[in-house]
Amino acid sequence: MVYIIQQTEINRYKRTVFERTIIMQVPLLDLRGQFSALKPEIMKAMEELCDSQLFILGPKVAEFESEVAAYSGAAGACGVTSGSDALLIALMAEGVKAGDEVITTPFTFFATAGAIARVGAKPVFVDIDPVTFNIDASKIEEKITPRTKAIIPVHLFGQMAEMEPIMTIAGAHGLIVIEDAAQAIGAEYKGRRAGSVGDYGCFSFFPSKNLGGFGDGGMVTANSAERIERLKIFRNHGMNPKYYHHFVGGNFRLDALQAAVLSIKLKHLDSWTEGRQKNAEEYRRIFAANGLDGKVVLPSEAPYTTRHIYNQFSILVKDGRRDAVKAALQAANVGCDIYYPVPLHMQECFAGLGYRKGDLPVSEAVADEILALPIYPESTAAMREYVVATIGNALK
Repeated sequence: MVYIIQQTEINRYKRTVFERTIIMQVPLLDLRGQFSALKPEIMKAMEELCDSQLFILGPKVAEFESEVAAYSGAAGACGVTSGSDALLIALMAEGVKAGDEVITTPFTFFATAGAIARVGAKPVFVDIDPVTFNIDASKIEEKITPRTKAIIPVHLFGQMAEMEPIMTIAGAHGLIVIEDAAQAIGAEYKGRRAGSVGDYGCFSFFPSKNLGGFGDGGMVTANSAERIERLKIFRNHGMNPKYYHHFVGGNFRLDALQAAVLSIKLKHLDSWTEGRQKNAEEYRRIFAANGLDGKVVLPSEAPYTTRHIYNQFSILVKDGRRDAVKAALQAANVGCDIYYPVPLHMQECFAGLGYRKGDLPVSEAVADEILALPIYPESTAAMREYVVATIGNALK
């Protein structure tokens, strides 16, 4: 009996040492486990595709378009080359051009405003809500001018923007609404999925997204069959039928390889989302248990949010200590990143728009404090304990 007790203690010690060794490496995202579980099915699909030699558009793309449309609650979908091109093609299809204005948020990835600039239009930035970090719907209407053609709300970090007032404002002024849902596939606002509320929904399948491919890929959803048909013509150089061009489009076609991989992954997306949601709740519990509630601000779910998919778990570190916390995490081999360090209205390429520091104070303040932590579904409880403990030590 004495030997059994001693052996049990030895095993417990070995297990503890093993766990500590593992949690010394906590990547911001690790997709290897996800791929390992799906590898046989994915490799089979890729082999079948190679045998068919149907690499451009074709049945795999059409099948995936139908699946995404159904998943998002939209009437139809058009597969494109990337999330950036999804935004661009939606603007092109609506004829947005030089001299037009498009209202959006300054606190997002560059592609949102970049697409506006690429069609020659002017981005008009509206400050963000300090809780959700999404565009502040109450500040949109004051920015509308006779040149305004569209609004692009961004569903940041997996939580939808406040769409009801945005759609009301757009309807009153005859504006197009293009949802930037690059980080929000499956997110819900009052029970409605991202990509089904506005005139268009734009998705990204960049590998780091909740539904990520093996390279770039994107999708545009719409509730109008006419709009979907127009998008599909635009993505193929404005050609319909072959070699007859009604307008200038581009080469925005989704590869069949990406569609085949993404179609397999889509079947697992809900379980991955549940994992991210569980991890977010666990972070909240651990932060509270470590007495860090007053030192960091954790992500919040707005009252209208019925499904947050947690593409990122971004905290705010107060009192100018964000960079010190980031350095401490990196020194402890914890992956973290800043999304986003410079709001778009302060980017050098948009200096000609005339914005100055202080014009959009909420976006500027959040950019100085925000820090993303690992939340991918395969991460472990031990990892999250280690992450929070590291933050706590840095804030002592």
